[in-house]
Amino acid sequence: MSIKQFFEQLFLTKRMFFLLLGVVVLFTLSYVLEPLYDVAWYAFFALLFFTGTEIILLFATKRKIVVSRVVPEKLSNGDDNHVYLHIENEFRWKLYTHIIDELPIQFQSRDFGHDMSLNPGSNNRFHYIVRPLVRGVFEFGFVHVYASTLLGLVQRRFSSGNKQNTKCYPAFLTLRNMDIRAVANEQLVLGSRKIRRIGSTMEFEQIKEYVLGDDIRTINWKSSAKRSQLMVNQYQDEKSQDIYVAIDTGRTMEMPFNGLSLLDYSVNASLMMLSLVLAKYDRAGMFTFGKKIDNLIVAEKRPMQLQKIMEGLYNIETNFEESSFSTLYAQLKRRISHRSLVVLFTNFETMDGLQRNLPFLVGIAKQHLLLVVFFKNEEIGKIAQQEAITIDEVAEKIIAGKMEYDKRVMVRELARHGILSLLTTPEALSIDVMNKYLEVKASGMI
Repeated sequence: MSIKQFFEQLFLTKRMFFLLLGVVVLFTLSYVLEPLYDVAWYAFFALLFFTGTEIILLFATKRKIVVSRVVPEKLSNGDDNHVYLHIENEFRWKLYTHIIDELPIQFQSRDFGHDMSLNPGSNNRFHYIVRPLVRGVFEFGFVHVYASTLLGLVQRRFSSGNKQNTKCYPAFLTLRNMDIRAVANEQLVLGSRKIRRIGSTMEFEQIKEYVLGDDIRTINWKSSAKRSQLMVNQYQDEKSQDIYVAIDTGRTMEMPFNGLSLLDYSVNASLMMLSLVLAKYDRAGMFTFGKKIDNLIVAEKRPMQLQKIMEGLYNIETNFEESSFSTLYAQLKRRISHRSLVVLFTNFETMDGLQRNLPFLVGIAKQHLLLVVFFKNEEIGKIAQQEAITIDEVAEKIIAGKMEYDKRVMVRELARHGILSLLTTPEALSIDVMNKYLEVKASGMI
């Protein structure tokens, strides 16, 4: 080890500085109490001796501490992700360590640290949790281990591991924990009237016992022979439709809520809903729009469609501009010719904003079944409900109440033009939009 490496790896501990301070105090007091002068020198040489001993124990060997980090192949936005550290102590004596991992800049974490004691020749493992609030590429740096002996006067720094890049995708962990198949088979919509369709397809669902009224052409003779009773094949009605998610990437979608922007909530909800769409045997597609349509994924129901959608949602960002609904109308008319359910994630804060874009929404609704999803402002709702005492508070409450009322008027205005709408909070967005899709599906509107 070179001199430069030695000093780069050598660090003094707080205990060392406190003891040095104690020695200085003894020397200072010795001007008044002369017997303390010899005590101060004994303390100083004792401190030098134990410091040298610890330096020899830590540096006069080729043994080291080896650390490896295991990061998930991809991070899930808005979810708890586990990162594991494996630490091996090659020394023949016990060490006391402070571990610092260089977290990606997106976490803005400056106080990460973990204390751990390592037995001789031991392999240790611990994990910590990270919760990303943005999507994109996350770069993990080096892992630094500051090790000392029981004396605790100096530390030797061991830096290991390589810089690792991992991508952060929409909330796929939440999707994995949710049984989409169970949700897809749930008959949860009350008060919706199913429309009976004439004819059937040959999409097989199950084999069941024959009951009076079943089509005798669907009898499964092989299963009937095995069970000694008539069994028939049951088929699903053809309900496969094109379902598109349209995500507004304009400046209104950058509004934050609990660390995530409305855009991130919309992206996560889109992934949930489109996975449900595929589970219901519909064709799932998506696109984003601002000044133009981007990230267009044509509606299909192939096995890899969900992965394709996740890749499309991965790097969506707001452009901090006013979105062009006229361009959305023109591009939809040109690019998507089949009648589809278009779930539009956007946000209108004022009636003027809605009225300005309403003609284009009406135009889209003539060609497609349009569902406009926009957000309640919970902070405004809190102001509207709180008690007002001063004149300023009364004025704020009146304005907040007006803004809340405008949101309800927007819902009625959209319904008046035959446009479906969903006004919800960011935290309830995923569940609400899936329920709305199931409601529309059960009512036979698509």
